Amino acid sequence: MKLDLLVFAVHPDDAELGCGGTILKEKSKGRSVGIVDLTRGELGTRGTAETRATEAANAAKILGIDIRENIGMRDGFFQNDEAHRLQLIRMIRKYQPEIVIGNALHDRHPDHGRAGDLIYESVFLSGLSKIETAYEGAAQNAWRPRLLLQFIQDQYIKPDIMIDISNFWDQKMASVLAYKTQFYNPQENENKTYISSPEFLKSVESRAREFGKNIGATYAEGFTSRKLLGVKSIFDLD
Repeated sequence: MKLDLLVFAVHPDDAELGCGGTILKEKSKGRSVGIVDLTRGELGTRGTAETRATEAANAAKILGIDIRENIGMRDGFFQNDEAHRLQLIRMIRKYQPEIVIGNALHDRHPDHGRAGDLIYESVFLSGLSKIETAYEGAAQNAWRPRLLLQFIQDQYIKPDIMIDISNFWDQKMASVLAYKTQFYNPQENENKTYISSPEFLKSVESRAREFGKNIGATYAEGFTSRKLLGVKSIFDLD
């Protein structure tokens, strides 16, 4: 299945937090969207890999995405090396997305930045025909998406582009809160963590409101790009 937009996220819930509103916005326009989670989030303090998988499936239903896969890299211990790049290259060539969104290039969690670099390099290498890959026994064609963006995570990074998600905020947060073991739940007595506090969810909203304010919207998501972004006309800009 060819996708318009493919999101790579190192942990289940990263995509919802980082670009859930953008996913919902593009789905509302009839575009095909998928998420590939790199790890099962098995090192998370709360919940288990199994509960995380159920939560990711529930969040996918809320987002209305076309596919969601998990390629099972080791949480915390995956590397930006040939074997891991080839895993991502196979996914890129399988779905042939026009646009890829991935993890932040720098962040508080070391997995985020390492995944951001892994995704960046894999997107480039996927376009090289001399790198041979196969999926389910069939040779794959080289494919390079026309655009790669990174969502912004815990560490504040000035965005290169912001997208108005005001009409999709409530649904985005519903997809985030599908991760019942991870985020604030007054009925939950598991070990408290940085992201399970009510303050964390408030900071997510504050960031979205701050980005929104800068573009005349109520809520927005911000993205970075390693390459200069261009438009065909200045009238395409808000």
